[in-house]
Amino acid sequence: MAEHKHGEMDIEPQEKTFEGFIKAAMWVCGISIGVLVILALFNS
Repeated sequence: MAEHKHGEMDIEPQEKTFEGFIKAAMWVCGISIGVLVILALFNS
């Protein structure tokens, strides 16, 4: 087993996954706010 050296791991896949998660979370928040506004406007 190789000795661990801090800061040498390629983390590009993790960064892309996190970026995708943040984008999805922003979409969900935006859609949720939109639905709440529509419900408020139509007094549901």
